[in-house]
Amino acid sequence: MNEAPVLKRLIGKSGIEASAVGLGTWAIGGWMWGGTDEAASIDAIRASIDAGISLIDTAPAYGMGLAETIVGKAIAGQRDKVVLVTKCGLVLNVSERAYFFHQDGKPVHRYLGPVSIRYEIEHSLKRLGTDFIDHYVTHWQDATTPISEAVGELVRLKEEGKIRSIGARNVSKEDLVAYIATGALDAIQEEYSMVKRNIETSFVPTCLANDVSILSYSSLALGLLSGKMGPDRVFTGDDQRKDNPRFSLGNRQKVARLMDVVAPVADRYQASIAQVVIAWTVAQPWITFSLCGARDTRQAIENAGAAHLRLTADEVSMISAGIAEHLVDLDR
Repeated sequence: MNEAPVLKRLIGKSGIEASAVGLGTWAIGGWMWGGTDEAASIDAIRASIDAGISLIDTAPAYGMGLAETIVGKAIAGQRDKVVLVTKCGLVLNVSERAYFFHQDGKPVHRYLGPVSIRYEIEHSLKRLGTDFIDHYVTHWQDATTPISEAVGELVRLKEEGKIRSIGARNVSKEDLVAYIATGALDAIQEEYSMVKRNIETSFVPTCLANDVSILSYSSLALGLLSGKMGPDRVFTGDDQRKDNPRFSLGNRQKVARLMDVVAPVADRYQASIAQVVIAWTVAQPWITFSLCGARDTRQAIENAGAAHLRLTADEVSMISAGIAEHLVDLDR
C-alpha cells in the first residue's frame, strides 16, 4: 500500500480536524449484532487510535450505553488523541413522546426536548469519562420538538464547553433546511455506500452550498462490501442482516461481480477490497468522513489502512462504472 499520511479533514466550520476514516461503534454495543466482546472491542478501539484514526463515533442507543462505556474505557489516558462523536434523541427516560422501537424489552422514544438533551449529555459524559464531546449529533429527529428549540439547547451546551460542534443524523430534506437556518449546523450523518447513494441528489447540493460536512455511516454496507461476504454466510440470533433483503443470495452474487472490478485496484496497492471500498467512499467529493465499524484489532487495523490509500481519478471512475453496471437492480 502507498505510504500517504492519514487523510484528515475539518468538521464543517467548527475548525475541528479529524481523520477522514472514522471508527463507528454500533456493533461494539452488541445489540442487533449478536452480542459483544468488551475486551476485544477495547483492543479494537485502541488499535484504531494507534493506527492514526482520531474520529470515534458512538451513541447511547448502541447497547443502552454499553458502546459509550466501552469507548470511555478504551480512550482513558488518551482523550487528546480522539475526536469524539456521540448522540442524543433516542431515550428511555420518557414515555409520552414518539415511540420508536424496543431494545432489550424496553421502549425507546425519539425526543429532543431541551431538558432531555441536557439529561443525555450528562450521562454520556459520565460513561465516556470526559468533560466534553467534540461533535454532538441528534440521532433521530423528533417531530414533537421544533428543530430550533433542540438546536437552541445544543448551542447553550456549546457555549458552556460541553460540546464543540453540532450535527444531525437521519434527517429529511425539510429537516436539513431547518437545521441550516439556525446557523449552527456543522455536519450531517447519513448512510452512504456503493449500494446506497440517494443522498447524492437529496442532500449533497444543499450541504455543499452551506459548508455542511457529511459523515457517511455503513460505508461497507454492514459488511456486504467487505469482500468477505460469500454466498454461504449464515446470520443467526438478533443479527440484523438475517432478514435484510440487501443480503439476499442474488445481491451477494451481484456484489461479487463488482468485487471482481475492485480486486485489481486492491492488488495494485497491496490493499484489501474493503480498504479500496472505503477509499472510494472518501474520494467522493461530497463525503467528508467515512465511519467504519470494527469489532477486533484485525478489522480496526484494516479499516485504518484505508486512510492512507489515495485512489487516482481513473480508478475512482472505473469503480463507479462497475457500480453502475453490477448494482443497478440491487434488492434493497
